[in-house]
Amino acid sequence: MKRIVSVSLGSSKRNSTATVTILGEEVTVERIGTNGSIEKAIALIKELDGKVDAFGMGGIDLYVHASGRRYAFRDARRIAAAATRSPIVDGSGLKNTLERRTVHWVNENLMPLRGKRVLMTAAVDRFGMAEALDSVGADIVFGDLMFALGIPIPIRRFRTIHILARLLLPIITQLPFTWLYPTGAKQESREPKFTEYYQWADVIAGDWLYIRRHAPDRLPGKTILTNTVTPADIEWMRQAGVATLVTTTPNLGGRSFGTNLMEGLIVAAAGRKPEEMSPADYEHWLDRIGFAPRVEHFAAARSGSAASD
Repeated sequence: MKRIVSVSLGSSKRNSTATVTILGEEVTVERIGTNGSIEKAIALIKELDGKVDAFGMGGIDLYVHASGRRYAFRDARRIAAAATRSPIVDGSGLKNTLERRTVHWVNENLMPLRGKRVLMTAAVDRFGMAEALDSVGADIVFGDLMFALGIPIPIRRFRTIHILARLLLPIITQLPFTWLYPTGAKQESREPKFTEYYQWADVIAGDWLYIRRHAPDRLPGKTILTNTVTPADIEWMRQAGVATLVTTTPNLGGRSFGTNLMEGLIVAAAGRKPEEMSPADYEHWLDRIGFAPRVEHFAAARSGSAASD
């Protein structure tokens, strides 16, 4: 049986394990949080290196993509270097493929997105999703400056993201990652801010921990487009009045795992090194495995419906 482990800087309270059958073979997928400790993440990867079929790197991106360029986070490079025998991935391959196709699936099967008001909490860590939302004509507010840097400037044009990314990412990726993203216990707390954009939006898209950390108590009638949600997150959405949840990764054992874990699963199934995988390769394996978005409708009390139903 293959074993894929996501080593995450996130809270250990979000740990989970599931066994699934992929292309006729049983695979165990497991998420282990280190509560924000980079050193614990490195130690855990060294302990499991060569004993697992692939690692996912959670709670931190190794790469962010913008304007055809790739930028690597300094802290993430340290973590990735701990794996010398088992392949390690950060989910950016699926963010560039699976998340694009999820947006187009939503546009064609769930709701036309042209003219829909979308708050995307951060575009640079989910460039594929952002680019796809822009391509289908959504009316988007990008929150990169607001939520990552605390600068109260909403970005309304995708071209501005390109320009800012080229200017800022070479600097930002060298900063401590904990300055930019909630890790460890911060993932369990909320600090609502810029809530007027949550209220304005029809759809709130992007990283779930960013979305939840800064969301107001109530999100009546909203659609959430994200991934990596637990049963506790689902209950929070119900209480907040969310109408619909769409996750880019499927429901496995009651939760949607991160793209890093799903990408590790694909790399292990393909039996290839991550650097050998092209976007076309990921598309091929997504078709073979048959990943479909998870869709839950809360307002109509019709939870559990899935895109593949």
